[in-house]
Amino acid sequence: MAILDVTTTRPASASDYVALLKPRVMSLVVFTGLVGYMVAPGQGDFILGFAAVLSIAVAAGAAGALNMWFDSDIDLVMSRTRSRPIPSGRVPRDEALMLGLMLSALSVVTMQLAANTFAALLLAFTIFFYAVIYTMWLKRLTPQNIVIGGLSGALPPAVAWAAKTGSLALDPVLLVAIIFMWTPPHFWALALLQNNDYAAARVPMLPVTHGAKSTRRHIFAYTLLLAPLGVAPVLTGLGGPIYGAIAALGGAFFIFLAWRVLKSDAGNGEPAQDKPARDLFGFSIIYLFAVFAALLAERGFA
Repeated sequence: MAILDVTTTRPASASDYVALLKPRVMSLVVFTGLVGYMVAPGQGDFILGFAAVLSIAVAAGAAGALNMWFDSDIDLVMSRTRSRPIPSGRVPRDEALMLGLMLSALSVVTMQLAANTFAALLLAFTIFFYAVIYTMWLKRLTPQNIVIGGLSGALPPAVAWAAKTGSLALDPVLLVAIIFMWTPPHFWALALLQNNDYAAARVPMLPVTHGAKSTRRHIFAYTLLLAPLGVAPVLTGLGGPIYGAIAALGGAFFIFLAWRVLKSDAGNGEPAQDKPARDLFGFSIIYLFAVFAALLAERGFA
């Protein structure tokens, strides 16, 4: 990994350190974790729930800081990321590393003290998987980086469930599976839009290694698997009629948008002009939020 040679243009502000935590990514992770806790069986406890969700949020931020520390050379090359705190020179790399390590320890210890050892170990594994397995290994090694690495972003509902119950069951595994299957079409749509950046940074994303046409086929295939999986919680009783309707309609529209991506040739030209991929990327965020919000409305506040 190349070491950056940048000059700090101004002292780092609080917002720069917040940016290291990838707050936009963190928000979705925290929400899915919150839903996982709320729908888990048992009465729960406000303080325990707050501590568990806070631990997940801190862990997500820690993983984001470690990712930015290790990927600072890539971020400097890509137009989408070169204004981040490290490549822009506002935050030194060693400070990002220390922040990530300290927050990692804090999140795991807090989960241990507030909940249980199993949840703490699962949270530690989540951080390790994202920061080491995905960031340091898979991302620069294989075009399947997003597929395998997506497990880290899918685990928060299971971590929260374990924090409340001390164990896992089929339902949290289903929630993890939904996020896991959602991740490839979501990020491959972004990769189609950012193909030139990934190519310049020599990151083996699927559009770089296999081309836009193959990526569109992969997006459609994973979406066909995601749509019925999204409805599966209804079969276990975790999801009710509201969830089932939203998951079914959202999955159908997801397939429609993925079909547009499949039939489009926009990715063969200027990636940034690929409107079908842009539409799919935007809707994918809405889809995941909607199905988890429906679950929260039906079960979490029941």
